Amino acid sequence: MSDADGSPPEKNNGVDGSDTPERSASDSDTPERSASDSEGSAPDQTAPDQPASDQAPQDQSVPEEQALDEPVPDESANEITTVIPVVPANSEIPTGPAVPTNTGVPAGAAEPTQQFEPVLPAVAPEPVAVDQSPASKKWVKPALIVGGIFAVAVLAYGVDVFTSSGNTPRGTQVAGIDIGNRSPADAETVLRAELAPKLVEPVTVRADDVESTIIPASAGIDVDWSATLAGVNEQPLNPITRITSFFSSREVPVVSTVDQAALDASMTVVAATSDRAPVEGAVVISGGEASGVSPVVGRALDLPGAAATFSDEWSSGDVVDLPVEDTPVTVTQAGVDRALQDVAQPAVSGEVVVNGRDGKEATIGVDQIGEILTFAPDGSGGLAPQYNTEAAVKILAPQLVSTEVQPKDASITLAGGAPTVVPGVVGDLINWPETVKDLPVLLTSTGSRATPAVYAPVPPALTTEGAEALGIKEVIGEFTTGGFEYASGVNIALAASVLDGAIVKPGETFSFNEYTGPRGAAQGYVESGIINNGRPDKAVGGGISQLATTLYNATYFAGMEDVAHTEHSYYISRYPEAREATIFDGAIDLQFRNPSKTGVMIQTITTSSNVTVKIWGTKTVDVESITGPRTSPTSPNTVVLPKGDGCIASSGAPGFTASDTRVITDHATGAQVSSNTRTVKYDPVPIVKCE
Repeated sequence: MSDADGSPPEKNNGVDGSDTPERSASDSDTPERSASDSEGSAPDQTAPDQPASDQAPQDQSVPEEQALDEPVPDESANEITTVIPVVPANSEIPTGPAVPTNTGVPAGAAEPTQQFEPVLPAVAPEPVAVDQSPASKKWVKPALIVGGIFAVAVLAYGVDVFTSSGNTPRGTQVAGIDIGNRSPADAETVLRAELAPKLVEPVTVRADDVESTIIPASAGIDVDWSATLAGVNEQPLNPITRITSFFSSREVPVVSTVDQAALDASMTVVAATSDRAPVEGAVVISGGEASGVSPVVGRALDLPGAAATFSDEWSSGDVVDLPVEDTPVTVTQAGVDRALQDVAQPAVSGEVVVNGRDGKEATIGVDQIGEILTFAPDGSGGLAPQYNTEAAVKILAPQLVSTEVQPKDASITLAGGAPTVVPGVVGDLINWPETVKDLPVLLTSTGSRATPAVYAPVPPALTTEGAEALGIKEVIGEFTTGGFEYASGVNIALAASVLDGAIVKPGETFSFNEYTGPRGAAQGYVESGIINNGRPDKAVGGGISQLATTLYNATYFAGMEDVAHTEHSYYISRYPEAREATIFDGAIDLQFRNPSKTGVMIQTITTSSNVTVKIWGTKTVDVESITGPRTSPTSPNTVVLPKGDGCIASSGAPGFTASDTRVITDHATGAQVSSNTRTVKYDPVPIVKCE
């Protein structure tokens, strides 16, 4: 309601905060505004009887957006219409004391009698229900805040993506080196500067509890810079990732190049110090006491796995743990304890006794048990006892040898000028395998630990019947040589005494060196002349070659088969050409085979000047030797040596080639059995001067 002076009416605070309170047209106590008031003009001064149409503007159209908010004048100038504002269905209409409506009639004038009817818009939009309850209003502010934060976040995300485009992702690290939010070139420069030196710095590696160091470059490790940086330069688009990058880092692995051979070699060096051989569980018996050895699992470096691990983790800056594998043991602690308790400890509880004849006994002492009893894995986690019966016999046999009768071979004697068989002796020996077969029981026994020796007859290698069947009854070949010096005679006589009486059974091969054995000073041989590298020399056992030549010729004429023999390097005048032999202990041997169906026996006869060898047997063949002429003579050279014991002067002799043909015929029929020729080239004997 405006004042008389035409000033605007005072503003009222409405529910929605507008200047005009919202009233219902049906409330008679609500002030009614005229059409002219709706424009905020001064009060209408038109006389009451003047038609309102004369004062009203011609165009009364109201903008569509104001249709529900402000009153619209009726087309009839004679009526003042009240516009009823649209009130939400669920809102309350405020009530209060009636307020006269300004009709525009001066004070004291009669009030018009027009009927007031509310005029609604011709087309009213469907009211929209708005929840204005207190419960709904409390979420408005948080929603606005969240929306604002979201908008800011989207804006910040866009700015971050734009400003970091082309750079490495924020928080990126390679081998602990921060290269985040840098240009690719700058990132590579930093990475090369800080990572390259690590290639020549020792890296600590650990294999179980053993530490050592490896220099990557020496182990064939290098950095593949292109491949490493290829995993760096991709910007993440995930907003969560970008946000967390402000507070965290992203580790990009180093891509390495590997010289596999060098890396494997480095791992082998590490394995040499880190590997540990397994300790097998065992039982040891020593000094009459038994003790157990606890098993320990071994350790071996997993070489392929270790190489792969080092190539992947060398740049981490931490100790590189290399994979190892356990090397299992085959014997458990339970197996050790069982063997110790059940076998070993009872075994050392007392000595073992073997009772022989005539009250003799042999013992295995407690301190000797360890030589007989040992243990080996049984494949099931336990230990199996091993009994060395040979060691047991070696301990026991000498103690009971006096209770035995040794067998003796039958022999042939020539004491009466003709071969006579000397009967053999059957032995009565302890059967040791049978005697010690119960050794395992004896060693674990807690009662009696004694057992009797088991004796058994043992026939000789050559029985009386066997000797008689050999057919040794006559001389079938013999030969004699002489002209040796005294020292050679000593050696010849000693070796001949060993050969005397040797029997070669049908089909057997006889070896001079094997039968006589070593021929050194310990056996009584002395130093005498030999031929060394084509020159005269001296050595212990020298001169035995004369006995070898004599034996060779005796077997030659007995019809024995030549298996192996070697002539002297130059010719010695006391021997037949191309029918002689030298001998040297352990190097040059004389061997022949008995091809006949009867046995043969060697008889040797020595004097101070000569030696004779006879071969006894049954004569079945006759042998003839045919010596060929000397050919291809060669002249000796001269050798000058310092005077002394090492120089033996010689006048020398020419060399030549000679041959021998052996013709064998059947003794009974005279038919030729064979004919063989042997050709020998003799070197010249050098002229040796001692000056």
